[in-house]
Amino acid sequence: MTANLTSQTSASRRFTLMVSGEDAVDAGFEQNVPPSGLPHERFLFGDRLPIAPVLLLGQSDLAINPNEAIACLQPVHFHATRDHLILMAQSQIDLTASESSKLLQTALPFIEEDFGSKILFQGQRDWFIPAGPFASLATHSIDQAHGRNIDWWMPRDSSEVGIAKLWRKLQNEVQMLWHIDTVNEEREQRRLPSINSLWISGIGKLADLQIPHSLQNVSQVYGGHPLLAGLAKYLGVPQQSAIDFSRLQNTFAWIDRPESIWDDLKRALLSNELDEIEIIDFPNGQVRHKIFTAKDLNKKSWAFWKKSEPLAWSEIISA
Repeated sequence: MTANLTSQTSASRRFTLMVSGEDAVDAGFEQNVPPSGLPHERFLFGDRLPIAPVLLLGQSDLAINPNEAIACLQPVHFHATRDHLILMAQSQIDLTASESSKLLQTALPFIEEDFGSKILFQGQRDWFIPAGPFASLATHSIDQAHGRNIDWWMPRDSSEVGIAKLWRKLQNEVQMLWHIDTVNEEREQRRLPSINSLWISGIGKLADLQIPHSLQNVSQVYGGHPLLAGLAKYLGVPQQSAIDFSRLQNTFAWIDRPESIWDDLKRALLSNELDEIEIIDFPNGQVRHKIFTAKDLNKKSWAFWKKSEPLAWSEIISA
C-alpha cells in the first residue's frame, strides 16, 4: 500500500474510488468564515468551485458560455429551532416538479429583475441564471450547509461590499411571496415542510473548472450524485449510477456506500481484472490518495507463521 500516485503499472487498469469528505472540525474558525466547499467539492472542481455550470451541463442540453458566471438557485426549507434556523437537505423536503414550477413563476419577476437576466434552465430542484451582479458572492452548497445553523453559511461579500445585502433583500421578498402561496398551503395539508426560502450557491464559470488528475483520462464515471452527470459530460465519457463490475478498468466512482463494493473490488484485483485500486479520501479535510495492488490486500503481521487476514474496509479508511 502506498500514498504515492506514481505507479509502475498502467493507470488504464486502475479503478478509482472517491469517498465523500467532511469539513475539518476547526476549519474556517481562525478566519471567522466557513471553509469554502466540502473537501471532495474542492478536489473535483478546484478552488473556484464552479458547481452551478457543471450542474447545468449535466441537467440540460444548453450550450454554456464557458466565460459566463452562472448561479444555482434552489427552493429550500429553513427549519426553526428555539434560537436559530437550520437548512434542510433537498432530499428531505419532497419537492415535486409541479410545485417547483409554480414557485418559480411566483418569484420569477423579482429574480430576473434583480439578476438582470432570464432564467437559463429550470430543473426540479435547481434553477440556473447568469450570476450578474451576484457573481462575487461567496456561497456554500446545500450539501455543505444542510443540517447546520444558516447564520454561519449564508452568502457573504468577497471582493465587493454590499452584494450579500442585495441577496438578502431578494431572498426576503421571495420568502414573503412563498409564505402565502397555495403551494405551501397544499403542502401544509399534506404535512410536508413548507418551501420557505431560496438558496444560492455554486457561482462560477465553466472555464474555471480544474479537473483532477484522477479524472482526466477515465473512460467511465460511476455514481448517482447530480454533480457527476455534468463532470462526465464535460469529460465526454458515459456516466451511470450502478457500477458494472465487468467494466472496472480506467473508471472513477463516487457512491453513497463505498464499503458495499469493497469485496467485489478485492476479487477484481485477485483475479487480475485490475492492477490497482486507488482510494481517494479526505481525513481532516485534506485529500489523500492510496493505491492498492493485490499484494497489499492482506494485513501485515510479525507472526509470519499465521495465515494473513484480508483488510476490511474500515481498516482501509482508517489507515
